[in-house]
Amino acid sequence: MPRASRPNMPDYGIETEGELLPWSWAQERLARARNYFIATSGPDGRPHLSVIWGLFLDDQFLFSTGQKSRKGQNLAANPRCSIAPDDGEEAVLLDGTVSHLADDSLRARWVTEYKLKYDIDVSGMSSEPVFVVKPIRVFGQIEKTFTKTATRWSF
Repeated sequence: MPRASRPNMPDYGIETEGELLPWSWAQERLARARNYFIATSGPDGRPHLSVIWGLFLDDQFLFSTGQKSRKGQNLAANPRCSIAPDDGEEAVLLDGTVSHLADDSLRARWVTEYKLKYDIDVSGMSSEPVFVVKPIRVFGQIEKTFTKTATRWSF
């Protein structure tokens, strides 16, 4: 279970007292979203933002992309990335590192869950890598109450 705390956001009026969001709040939003943004860095340090589909399973984010895609090349050079569902009113921002999915049982689950969520069969997609993003930290905030509920989870 990650450790919850207040994020350090000077000059934003973040209250030190108040309700921290439960980890289940972030898990639910990461799991239910259909579209996600992924931010990677190019070899020259330039940011790259793209939209992807993916699954949040077992407190990690799984997605696939072509090895020759810009994000695929960026991740091969630098495994750090950020993932966010497309909802800014109840925002969840996941910072983590990627690795290739090597666990056969998790890959089978990914195929099944991906079919349920997106109605696409990815079982024959063996030439493209499936990436696993393991969180380092996750931020959550509710737009209307962010000064009282902004939460950071550390892993």
